[in-house]
Amino acid sequence: MSHPTSLALGALFKAAISRAGLDRSAARVVGLSPSARALALAHAASTFPGVTLAVVPADRDVDPVVADVRFFLEALEGGALDARRVCPFPSHQVDVYRGLSPHFRVLSARGHALHAVAAHRARLVVASAPALLPRVAARARLLKAAFDLRPGSTVEPYDLAEQLVDAGFTSEDPVDAHGEFTVRGGIVDVFPADQDRPVRLEFVGDMVETIRRFDPGTQRSAEVVDQLTVSPVRDRFDDEPAGSVFELLAESGASQIVVVEPSDVADAVRRTADQARRSWDALGDAPGALQPPEAIFLTEADVLPRLAGGSVLEELALDDSAHHVACQPVAEYRGRVLDWVTELRKGRERGDTQLFVADTPGMAERVVEVLREYDLRALPVDHPEGTRTAAVLVGLGSLSRGFRLPDAGLAIFAERDVFEECRTASDRPQPRALSRSFLSDLRDLKKGDLVVHLDHPIGEFVELKQLGVGP
Repeated sequence: MSHPTSLALGALFKAAISRAGLDRSAARVVGLSPSARALALAHAASTFPGVTLAVVPADRDVDPVVADVRFFLEALEGGALDARRVCPFPSHQVDVYRGLSPHFRVLSARGHALHAVAAHRARLVVASAPALLPRVAARARLLKAAFDLRPGSTVEPYDLAEQLVDAGFTSEDPVDAHGEFTVRGGIVDVFPADQDRPVRLEFVGDMVETIRRFDPGTQRSAEVVDQLTVSPVRDRFDDEPAGSVFELLAESGASQIVVVEPSDVADAVRRTADQARRSWDALGDAPGALQPPEAIFLTEADVLPRLAGGSVLEELALDDSAHHVACQPVAEYRGRVLDWVTELRKGRERGDTQLFVADTPGMAERVVEVLREYDLRALPVDHPEGTRTAAVLVGLGSLSRGFRLPDAGLAIFAERDVFEECRTASDRPQPRALSRSFLSDLRDLKKGDLVVHLDHPIGEFVELKQLGVGP
């Protein structure tokens, strides 16, 4: 079954972009549904040599846009895309004047996006409007806090520990959560925020000998890594005057800005700036060590003129000054396969190319079998006879919702459109690593506490010992 890197899928989207007029140079494009806007953003990023900053109204809009853009951009470029090059940039989501600190995941996402821009690694950054107001580290400071390591790199393990602390990492043993590290003699374990698993560096003296990923639950090493890139897990530092996202973009080279629903974005910027000022005023004469808003945030007068120079994507508009693109969201069938089949037959009569995007190979195969029962031929999108003989093309990827571009003769159906709502991997609660849960619970015990063994009677806790085991 086709993977989104297939050339056929990229060719399909490129043809649709051209026929729908999404490749025209227009300051304002109107009519696209949310997932269709992701196709437009992917096209903008794929044809621009620098970084594209897409600004959406709210934090809840960031992750869906990032996921959809990754799908389309990978297809358009016809090869594996480093997902870290399409970066979410959320707001802090807390009021700093109420003694609250941003969540680690928020700070790490912001730090990664800023460093990716500074290091020319970002292709597209999706920022919420409130995310633009907090002042951020300058380019030179972001680059100083990050580092790349390979086998053969030279650095003293405890100097590396100091770099990790500067980048915002915390020392924990064992390492089983993002943003943690530990040093044990000639071994450094670190869990970068943008990696699925932690990494173990083994040193000979001050030279990195091997870099391997390892299982945080068993602590056993796995596959070898050729290179480790560690980005800061913070967006500003205490030892520097802070700047702005816009200054960082200017310092880092070519950039373009695309604003999604500009009136909503402007309203969100104003609300965020007003809230910061009200919270500061509420502190009265006892601000403590906190700084006034102008030291921490940009104002709406700083942000809105910068956004006014960007291009615009809107779903609805009443005037004729914009470039209107015909686009229709597809229905949500929620398991009503017969209704979907009826729509597919109508689309085939119209001559539409119809694509179903499955989350998994198993679902892709299931759809082919289900449609066969209704005498509809479904083929992988890269099948040599696909576009000529299939009623439905089937590809693999992650897409939030489907849409139809009538002028392009293309209808896309996402798995979530057709079948019951399913939770994505990012929606599922992440289980706490077994080793951390076990050790944390036992470390809470004190000598003399009563405990109940699974297989034996009640006993008295005496001490906890670490025993060596075989490799």
